[in-house]
Amino acid sequence: MTFDLWWLAYPLLGIVVGFLAGLFGVGGGSVMVPMLTSLFLAQGFPREQMVHMALGTSMASIVLTSASSLRAHHARGAVNWEIVRQITPGILAGTFFGAFIAARLDTVPLAVFFACFLFFVASRMLRDSKPKPSRELPSRFGMAVVGLFIGFISALVAIGGGSLSVPFMIWCNVEARRAIGTSAAIGFPIAVAGTAGYLANGWAAEGMPPYTLGYIYLPALVLVGGVSMLVAPLGARCAHRMPVATLRKLFAGLLILLAFKMLHSVFG
Repeated sequence: MTFDLWWLAYPLLGIVVGFLAGLFGVGGGSVMVPMLTSLFLAQGFPREQMVHMALGTSMASIVLTSASSLRAHHARGAVNWEIVRQITPGILAGTFFGAFIAARLDTVPLAVFFACFLFFVASRMLRDSKPKPSRELPSRFGMAVVGLFIGFISALVAIGGGSLSVPFMIWCNVEARRAIGTSAAIGFPIAVAGTAGYLANGWAAEGMPPYTLGYIYLPALVLVGGVSMLVAPLGARCAHRMPVATLRKLFAGLLILLAFKMLHSVFG
């Protein structure tokens, strides 16, 4: 195996991803995908494959990150497992189907869709509207439908679902820290189903660089996922100690910067 100096950047990305995963209950894909796209571009990977590789590698890394994050939040009693059980069937179906759709899209529209999604999530995080006190979580069928939607969008943009599930649960009057902890648990089935989809769809792809498995770039998976798994519990501890409102605004600003960075990587 030939060592690539760009691999040194992956553990640093893993630190950022792991901390944000534990802090916000997100899988870290919103950070990983634009950063991996930039790194893959710098490494000279084919442009027609690099966004798909960033999506697949991000989803595979989230398997490790979400597992570590959910364990940390569960230890603090912040996971509502009834919500997880009700939403998981829709999550699995939507994520696996979404991965097949994403694998068939060209790089440019996929990157534009992802950037628009980041702008949307950032705008939602910057708004501080209060839900109606009477609003509750939907029925079991309604939760499955919500899971189908979250899973589908998560597969298209390779996120752990926290950017959608946390605002949804808070909108239904689930306490913020409990929503973050539950979102960390929801991210695991999203990551497993999404990884399977990107692995299957990239298996026969042509022109892939060395050390890839499907659309998954193994050096990035090992170095980003391994480090993020170690750092995620630190972020979870901070989530229970720091003012979430301020951190959410900072994270929204980061998402906007990352969206512009990804668009520049593709069109620049």
